[in-house]
Amino acid sequence: MKHRTFFWFILPTLSAMILFIALPIVSVFIQSLFVEHEQVLVVSESCGPFGCSPTTTVDVAATEKLRQEQPLGQFNGLGTYINRSHLAFAEVGEAWRTTETFGAFWKQVSNLPFYRALIFTLTYTAVVTPVVIALGLAIAVGVNNLPRMLKGPSIFISLLPFLVTPLVGSLILFWMVDSDGVIGATIQRVFNDPSLSLKASTTLTWTMLIVYGIWHTLPFSFITFYAGLQTVPEDTMEAAMIDGASKWQRMIHVIVPHLSPLMAFVTLMLLMDNFRVFEPIVSFKAEAHATSLSWIIYNDLRESGNPLYGSAGATSMMTIIGVVILLTPVLIRTWRDFSRKAH
Repeated sequence: MKHRTFFWFILPTLSAMILFIALPIVSVFIQSLFVEHEQVLVVSESCGPFGCSPTTTVDVAATEKLRQEQPLGQFNGLGTYINRSHLAFAEVGEAWRTTETFGAFWKQVSNLPFYRALIFTLTYTAVVTPVVIALGLAIAVGVNNLPRMLKGPSIFISLLPFLVTPLVGSLILFWMVDSDGVIGATIQRVFNDPSLSLKASTTLTWTMLIVYGIWHTLPFSFITFYAGLQTVPEDTMEAAMIDGASKWQRMIHVIVPHLSPLMAFVTLMLLMDNFRVFEPIVSFKAEAHATSLSWIIYNDLRESGNPLYGSAGATSMMTIIGVVILLTPVLIRTWRDFSRKAH
């Protein structure tokens, strides 16, 4: 294909990517360099029969005028990125100087808002992604080996979690693990402890969120691998069987290599989706035990009457950087495999 023809071919897609992806990212980065204007305060004296006392009021007109003159706010540079709500350079340095053991240092750092959210986000992503890939492949192989009559109902049942809206699905599980729910009440009876609650423990809350994440995203992995299994060459499978390869050997040496491009695709999609975990935290009301980077953005933007756009922008940019870091190894390996096959 000629370069000119190729350019006109990709121009619509390229224009859409610039308009809906590149420009919003640039806009968010610019906003992250500014902070909100402080309210203009007016101090006056109110006098009464017992003397005068100063009173402080907000000059609404002056504050609004300031916001209109500088709609982005006050320029703060990278100050938002390094303040206590984000990378907290000063707090981390202080903890490093004052603590004697790594455990004490880690305890102080993990209590900072950004690092607490980052730890949960990375843990959620690191656990959910490989489990979903492994279980999705296993279920796909199992359904593919079922009799034709049972495949349709099995596929439908396997896709049910994916058909449920994330908010609705997490709410259902939230009600089930409540003390009055099926799971919560059963656990209390089994351990004979009426005060036992899954939502009162950080570890159990994380486990509950991770289990929900696996349950909800598993159908995507399953249906992708199931579609890929339909393209496995039958002659290759028959040759492996004739050579005496067991089911496990055929899985490792035939099916997995054939599905490796799909595995890379599923891994990329799951990493991006899991790193942006948000709905379960809100639905489970788990903010006391688990927060994510996306939840921090949401929390900054819901500030009553004064959304923290600069803070939300800084967290958004660091989330994007985090996703890029996670995707880089997968992309490098995919590129190497492509180059090897091309040669």
